[in-house]
Amino acid sequence: MWKRIEVHCYSGYKVNESPREIILEKKLIKIKQVLDRWYEGGIRAGQPKMDYFKILTENNQQYVMRYNSLFDAWSLWQNE
Repeated sequence: MWKRIEVHCYSGYKVNESPREIILEKKLIKIKQVLDRWYEGGIRAGQPKMDYFKILTENNQQYVMRYNSLFDAWSLWQNE
């Protein structure tokens, strides 16, 4: 299940280039490392580009998160 979250990012040559921190359950958590990154969509009209990131946090938790460029929104995958 995807849960909407707030993310603080590094923005270099493009907006939201690389996530640096997430706010999860009202706690600020630093991202230690981006383990993997991939893309989906954005080729056809009406199909937004999605950027996916597999991250490792400072407390050694791994998460998959995505950025929806159409809505400028971040989500985190959580198993339920």
